[in-house]
Amino acid sequence: MQTMPRPADTMLPDRSALTEVLPTDRLGPTGRPIGPLRDELYRIPNVANACHVVGVWVQSVGVLALAAWWGNPIGWVAAFLLMGRAFARFSILGHEAAHRLLFSNRKVNDWVGKWLVAYPAFVPLDIYRRGHMAHHKEEFGPNEPDLAYYSGYPITKASWHRKLRRDADGNSGWKNLKGLLLALRSSGARPLALRIVGWQVVLFVGLWVGLGHWWIYPVFWLLPWMTVWRVLNRLRAVAEHGGLTASPDRRLTTHHVRQSWTARFWMVPFNTGWHLAHHVDIGVPFSKLPQLHRELEQAGYVTPALEWPTYRALWRHGSSRPAAD
Repeated sequence: MQTMPRPADTMLPDRSALTEVLPTDRLGPTGRPIGPLRDELYRIPNVANACHVVGVWVQSVGVLALAAWWGNPIGWVAAFLLMGRAFARFSILGHEAAHRLLFSNRKVNDWVGKWLVAYPAFVPLDIYRRGHMAHHKEEFGPNEPDLAYYSGYPITKASWHRKLRRDADGNSGWKNLKGLLLALRSSGARPLALRIVGWQVVLFVGLWVGLGHWWIYPVFWLLPWMTVWRVLNRLRAVAEHGGLTASPDRRLTTHHVRQSWTARFWMVPFNTGWHLAHHVDIGVPFSKLPQLHRELEQAGYVTPALEWPTYRALWRHGSSRPAAD
């Protein structure tokens, strides 16, 4: 597939790439599936998602056991990085729960989403859900909660490196953690903050007793969340919406990047890399996003000119603004 290069001063696709091909007999005017296709794509795979939740915990405990029992610096570095990846997986499952797509039963969805996915990863799911729905209602709009992550691109290389450095050294993570600790002093926010902090205490004690070392939690749970995960989260956020604009056409609000095994392993698990399809229809579970994307391609709504060939190409373009003299 041939991609169309973008001008150096913008992340937006060329207007010629925005083909007018909708609606079709399978897709509505905005690309959302209709009829039998909608019924097929909206089906939530409860058993598979339960296995994903269990799998994230099994992988995380396995990585922490590796850190505890393999007394080797190489093993410690590997475990540290892999726990950053684990938080990327917790995050996307929490995102699915926020959309009430993790389980078809709403009570099960919210209970598992909060207690087994979001709270262990320091996320207040209900607050996140409200902000995230504002994000979907109008990307880049006045109530967009994540605008700071992806507005203003392209930026200079120096600015890009500063952002990543603040993530990697724990500065960004500390701001989040400090906000959680300050919430303990607020009568309104305290109950929710106590649930999250309580989960962290359970993890600290459980990992100490189970793996025999008190330092497992602070070094291999808390610190990767404050550092590695922050870098991965920024890289993903910029690749999803960096430098785009408010528009009813989702091709102007959301990037599509050609997917690779490496990116899916580290940064965009659970099909979240098919993010344009997700923004076209937020009712489609992550397992069906590649199928919806193929439908959009076959209809001609998504063309090669819209696709970034790699994440690295997008980030390089997003940090290509010349420095001021």
